Amino acid sequence: MCVKVALLNFFITPAGLEDQLLGRLVAKERKDLEEQKQQLTQSNAAMMRELKDIQDTILRMLQDAEGDILDHEDLIEYLDKSKVTSAEIKTKVEAQKETEKTIDETRNRYRPVAFRAATLFFCASGLAAVDPMYQYSLSWFTQLFHACIENAQQSDVLDTRLQNLTTY
Repeated sequence: MCVKVALLNFFITPAGLEDQLLGRLVAKERKDLEEQKQQLTQSNAAMMRELKDIQDTILRMLQDAEGDILDHEDLIEYLDKSKVTSAEIKTKVEAQKETEKTIDETRNRYRPVAFRAATLFFCASGLAAVDPMYQYSLSWFTQLFHACIENAQQSDVLDTRLQNLTTY
């Protein structure tokens, strides 16, 4: 009898942790931005799914069509309708890209704080190589990160607030 064991490495990457911490930080500091970003992502996914459905329907109708394609009025009507729908979706996607760009610019102002926090996590997790007593979990660090966000001195000036978060 033979047993095969597969080990999976679930260790987080520095960039992945930075993105997670950035999302949590922005959700705490600017909840409106994070919610708007999520809504845009969901809306874009829905529109892309709608375009895919239109394409699939057109392909199915073309495949099922017998004889001259121009004789199938329902196919021609659907093609016209899909052209209009595709143009509307394209316009919405372009508008959403501009909105998303603005949101990302604002979110990226918080990135140095998230980068520093991710760096601190990897420094703390590296202490386990010195002594196994120094082993810290990601959930512990995340709780500590949230506590730091809450306890750092508040400020209405974003640059001051970012400085307070970074040095806390």
